[in-house]
Amino acid sequence: MSASTKWTAADVGDQSGRVAVVTGSNTGLGYETAVVLASRGARVVLAVRDVEKGNAAAAKLTGQVPRADVTVQPLDVSSLQSVRAAAAEIKDAYPHIDLLINNAGVMYPPKQLTKDGFELQFGTNHLGAFALTGLLLENMLPVEGSRVVAVASIAHTIQAAIHFDDLQWEHGYNRVAAYGQSKLANLMFTYELNRRLAAKGAPTIAVAAHPGISNTELVRHVPGSGLPGFRQLAGLVTNSAEVGALASLRAATDPAVRGGQYYGPDGFRELRGHPVLVQSSKQSHDQDVQRRLWAVSEELTGVTFGV
Repeated sequence: MSASTKWTAADVGDQSGRVAVVTGSNTGLGYETAVVLASRGARVVLAVRDVEKGNAAAAKLTGQVPRADVTVQPLDVSSLQSVRAAAAEIKDAYPHIDLLINNAGVMYPPKQLTKDGFELQFGTNHLGAFALTGLLLENMLPVEGSRVVAVASIAHTIQAAIHFDDLQWEHGYNRVAAYGQSKLANLMFTYELNRRLAAKGAPTIAVAAHPGISNTELVRHVPGSGLPGFRQLAGLVTNSAEVGALASLRAATDPAVRGGQYYGPDGFRELRGHPVLVQSSKQSHDQDVQRRLWAVSEELTGVTFGV
């Protein structure tokens, strides 16, 4: 790719022999990420909450990519019991994992708790991804070029902070701030994980990406999303799912990517466009908060890492 051209799916190299686990991949960004990886020869695990929808997505994908090697794995990231069960099955089926793309998430739902009693956005977007990564990491550490990719968001700058005094929003609830906290946590986890991997001399790196504003199912809780014509109007000012997925794909496959980097769209305020190296907020790089969040996350999930 020359400096004057945009990075596209055509820049994804041969993935033959690689295993990629993509969470939340029955629709939207996760599905488009899976399609490209499968088309380049990767063995793709569609890790999804709804197996019926997962099977439909797998059938659709193999229709697009006839030789695709795709399997469906039940995984509800909002449930630690489900995360543990899925991780055990994935580890057993794939002794070596090259890519883990933590894509599954929820955005702006009404106040809800996970089965484990966590606020839904923090429990799903951060704690579930944290636990899954920790449980699968053993099968990634021996693999040269393996990567953990966090799908973050520009929302990590919007009303965002890690509220250690009330992580689960028990004293009032602000859905926008809660989402911002969960996405800030994604970045802080990525940076802390990458630092630990580097200190161990591991071949695995941790990278983050964000899609800008993408016209996917994730927007279903946005105020006004149920109005006639909302999705059509949104399509005029947002990335399509195909273009939104490019940031994750670049973070996962570009040989030039380094651990601890963050990729997002090249357009105005990173709202849309093709993926380039971008910078996250100053507070996302606070190492003291990163370490504290890590310790709290281990305590809440009961998952510890080998790094």
